[in-house]
Amino acid sequence: MPTFQLEEATIKNMQDAMASGEVTSRGLTAIYLERIAQSDKSGPVLNAVLEINPDAIFIAERLDAERRQGKLRGPLHGIPILLKDNIDTADNMHTSAGTLALADSFALEDAFLVKKLRAAGAVLLGKANMTELANFMTAGMPGGYSSRGGQVLNPYGPGKLQPGGSSSGSGAAVSANLCAASVGTETSGSILNPACRNSVVGIKPTLGLISRNGIIPITYTQDTAGPMARTVQDAAILLGAMVGEDPADEATRRCGEWECTDYTKFLDKDGLRGARIGINRGYEANFTEGEKQLISEAIEIMREAGAVIVEQTDLPHVGSNSSVLMFEFKSALNRYLARLAPHYPIRSLKDIIDFNNRHHEQTLKYGQTLLLRAQYETSGTMTESTYINDRLQDWRRSREEGIDRLLHEHRLDALLCPGVTDAAAVSGYPSIIVPAGYREDGMPFGVAFTGAAYSEPALLRFAYAFEQASKRRKPPAWGRL
Repeated sequence: MPTFQLEEATIKNMQDAMASGEVTSRGLTAIYLERIAQSDKSGPVLNAVLEINPDAIFIAERLDAERRQGKLRGPLHGIPILLKDNIDTADNMHTSAGTLALADSFALEDAFLVKKLRAAGAVLLGKANMTELANFMTAGMPGGYSSRGGQVLNPYGPGKLQPGGSSSGSGAAVSANLCAASVGTETSGSILNPACRNSVVGIKPTLGLISRNGIIPITYTQDTAGPMARTVQDAAILLGAMVGEDPADEATRRCGEWECTDYTKFLDKDGLRGARIGINRGYEANFTEGEKQLISEAIEIMREAGAVIVEQTDLPHVGSNSSVLMFEFKSALNRYLARLAPHYPIRSLKDIIDFNNRHHEQTLKYGQTLLLRAQYETSGTMTESTYINDRLQDWRRSREEGIDRLLHEHRLDALLCPGVTDAAAVSGYPSIIVPAGYREDGMPFGVAFTGAAYSEPALLRFAYAFEQASKRRKPPAWGRL
């Protein structure tokens, strides 16, 4: 049996162990596969992993051979990671977004971010379960449920605590040490929410920093991929491997001057000293007394770390306007489906609706109200005045009248957003959430640092300093599951 202690190991721990010969990439991959067998598909049955990459061991062996030859691709060389099931991989894994209508679909090409991860030496371990169609299928569907994969469970309380959504499998798998790190996607809270609830670090980057090409979409103007990891440093490593300009994604064309391949250089344990951090209490009324106590403790930790705390800097309730998502969804999804393999029968949103109707016992446990509304109440051309006005208003309220205004008026370096707020998603601005403790019932809680467009370096510095000062993450107590 391998002697390497995998639980809570960082990417640096793994690289050091591979460099010393204590373990190989193949060995790491095998240990993770064993943990998936023991904890995800038996034992507590977390159901976080939807599909295993049958080539994972072979990829790891090839990367081990490169290491023996002195060829190292970077900090992700030989590191096993999971991808959310809405991210295309042109290999022996399906890409379905959790829907049975796409359960047999193989992507023709890697998503741009997947190409970059392969080039960086990551071992693609498998696909993570998720809320079906990124939680844009119906009202009332639990976070983490998909008709293809079933219900993801929260490792801190399987069957009792919600895992969040829609990147629930990505968050739960990282927290339960079923992979080194994972990639999730977000439209409005789908990275930050499961990161918060599974006690991991999640980065929702600036829209356009990571290519959207090859991701089953909801919108054009809010979708992004981002890293999920147990530490800020690991999340920074994964972020650096995915950023970059993609000729096929216009949103990435503006990121050139901000592009960075090594975000770890911004990590500083004293990074909060002198930083002006505004406290967004706009959602505090919705928090439990235990969560309010955790917020107070987080603020005090930052103050002791040298931050200047600025109160009365609440963000407006932008409310990721449902009309924006609704009007963009039909167009964006139809564009993706039209590019599937020529023989594949699902070519449009209507095809998915019809498939679900034919297989309703398996696919419509919670209905498909959002799919029906998108199909029959929108044109798919995004010419409706309601959509255009809402999109422009949401941008104005979340940017000029929201984040940008607060940062300027109060001379802030960042905003602290307890839990998850919608302003970063609607504006397309970055946010990084970090574990901040646990409620009385065991549910994890996190705080998020939010800033202006392309402020990832500063947000990483603050998040890392808070993480090092607080050290609030604790692994799930498997013995009590």
